[in-house]
Amino acid sequence: FGQKAQALGREVRRGMIEPGNPELSIGKQCRMLSISRSTFYYTPKGEAALNLLLMRQIDEQFLETPFFGVRQMTWHLRNEGHLVNEKRIRRLMRLMSLMPIYQKPNTSKAAKGHKTYPYLLRGLRVDRPNQVWAADITYLPMQRGFLYLVAIMDWHTRKVLAWRISNTLEADFCVEALDEAIARFGPPEIMNTDQGSQFTSIAWTGRLRQSSVRTSMDGKGRFLDNICVERLWRSLKYECVYLHAWETGSEARAGVRKWMDFYNRKRPHSALGGKPPATVYWLTNKTIKPDQQEQRVA
Repeated sequence: FGQKAQALGREVRRGMIEPGNPELSIGKQCRMLSISRSTFYYTPKGEAALNLLLMRQIDEQFLETPFFGVRQMTWHLRNEGHLVNEKRIRRLMRLMSLMPIYQKPNTSKAAKGHKTYPYLLRGLRVDRPNQVWAADITYLPMQRGFLYLVAIMDWHTRKVLAWRISNTLEADFCVEALDEAIARFGPPEIMNTDQGSQFTSIAWTGRLRQSSVRTSMDGKGRFLDNICVERLWRSLKYECVYLHAWETGSEARAGVRKWMDFYNRKRPHSALGGKPPATVYWLTNKTIKPDQQEQRVA
């Protein structure tokens, strides 16, 4: 039962616990569902309104200047009239999972006990669908909070194969998106990500090994190593996210779903000669047939 439970997302397992069960204590239910008691009792703390405003401005500025580290971002916000210090901005940028470009090697490491992998795309000619996929996480500002979005993209055609939204940075929602992409399109030859703890987790790397996928990871602070997904985030935020003030997760999912469908099926892409990503994916994919009723899940 424990192994089956681990196949479910952490939030799903958390919701299965029955505090009033007369036969099973909360501790025993947590052990059976393979989650800690602290996970069950954890209640996310909301950010103050000013911090949410700062995070929105940090996000907008980071799209323009991805080389801004904590010091430069602090100076920028001070110039905009905000009395902030580096400690505060460092915490907010970490919360947003923002990693600036570095001009020198960075010695930061992935989560303790997690293995990192070399970057495999340097000099590689990517000329067909499912040869290389890329995945990344971005921050979504809300009217009264924020969420995280992960997307998995086919590198050659820029098609978004799967995505998920979460209110935490646990690896579960990333693995769920990966499972969906593999189930619908088959595994890629190479998966490229950054060195974030979600992508160095045993759950993520184990799923790739299970599907015989080679793992590639960007160098620390190497913004351009995953440039295709970075450009996706820029388009998504300017064309969708910043135009709305979503209040609920359901509104955010509906808004992102609508834009992703537009992006894949209708939005002309400059790198594809003006054709939409989904059109190029199916025209050039010789291994599987297009699914005329592609699922729209989040």
